[in-house]
Amino acid sequence: MSSLKQQFTVSFRYDVHFTTSLFDPSNRLFADVISSNQETELNQTIKKVLFVLDKGLIDHHPELFDEVQLYSKKYSDTFEVISQPVLIPGGETAKNNPEYTELILSATHKNGIDRHSYVVVVGGGSVIDTAGYAAAIAHRGIRLIRVPTTVLAQNDAAIGVKNGINAFGKKNFLGTFVPPFAVINDSEFLKTLSERDWRSGISEAVKVALLKDPAFFDFIEQHSTALSQRDMAAMQHLIHRCAQLHLEHILNSGDPFESGSSRPLDFGHWAAHKLEQLTGFELRHGEAVAIGLALDVTYSYLNGNIKESEWNRILNVLQQCGFSIFVPELYSKPDDPMDKGSLLHGLEEFREHLGGRLTIMLLGDIGKGIEVHTVDTGLYQKAIHLLEKKEKELV
Repeated sequence: MSSLKQQFTVSFRYDVHFTTSLFDPSNRLFADVISSNQETELNQTIKKVLFVLDKGLIDHHPELFDEVQLYSKKYSDTFEVISQPVLIPGGETAKNNPEYTELILSATHKNGIDRHSYVVVVGGGSVIDTAGYAAAIAHRGIRLIRVPTTVLAQNDAAIGVKNGINAFGKKNFLGTFVPPFAVINDSEFLKTLSERDWRSGISEAVKVALLKDPAFFDFIEQHSTALSQRDMAAMQHLIHRCAQLHLEHILNSGDPFESGSSRPLDFGHWAAHKLEQLTGFELRHGEAVAIGLALDVTYSYLNGNIKESEWNRILNVLQQCGFSIFVPELYSKPDDPMDKGSLLHGLEEFREHLGGRLTIMLLGDIGKGIEVHTVDTGLYQKAIHLLEKKEKELV
């Protein structure tokens, strides 16, 4: 018997940029990002760029692709834009229907988009996830530039290394871990968001603040009214700090591609993902995350991990930011956790998605998470009752 052993390290780098009016010809950022890799390449040809656009975004920015084409004319020595973008719907529709992944793959094939070309996706988190998955599997990886246009995408979904689509009734069942080439956040896109989409991304900032940064949670608490009233300066700070904490976690977690059974930044997500399913994706992801956070925070309080004052403080912040912390679907089949229609079955789905034993994050203090491997489903039922009561108090 003999063995050949192999071990090597691959270094990844990608930058997250913050700007306004990205495709204004006076703004060189996009062209500079495209050209940033050319110095090290033998192939110095003008790069092909395929755009994937969120249909919902185009409703508010119908001139967007015209602006892209005008921009490309000024920087024609750097890149050329494929004449027609791929348009796919936003929200979970993009991830639920494999037809949209196929559309992107077909466009890369027909237009000769290769590993030295770029796919640029402009849209919300679901469109970014879908385009990222398609780019990752075409030619085993086409460079992807993400231009997120929602709060949730700018501070969370577009920042990490995950791409995925839904399959077999499960969220993100198909996916890859591939870092983007770059992320470019343009705050101008936030101005046309609906109230729900503006608010939705705040929950991910609350999540990361609860896990990693008490001072950031203080900021959200102090600016909760301003955030709910669409104060741009407060939102820009929230997005920047949340993205920074997310990137630091990827760098320092020791498991950026989640080969283990732990995923700390999915605090509150086991219930959130299940609630999205149970409501037929009527809940936005961020809205579901807010409820999932409220549920796990309440469980942490009932379990003796956090004080009542902390519990009240966290729920008040979520409510002040405009979130509901209860929906009737929380009561779905509470006595039968193994029924796929039960909210509590989300625990098993979460375990299966990660592999290994159940590992979820609870709260030990504001700024400190605690991983657990077993839970008391009866205590979760009590937590649901408490959330219903708390929600009625606000009304």
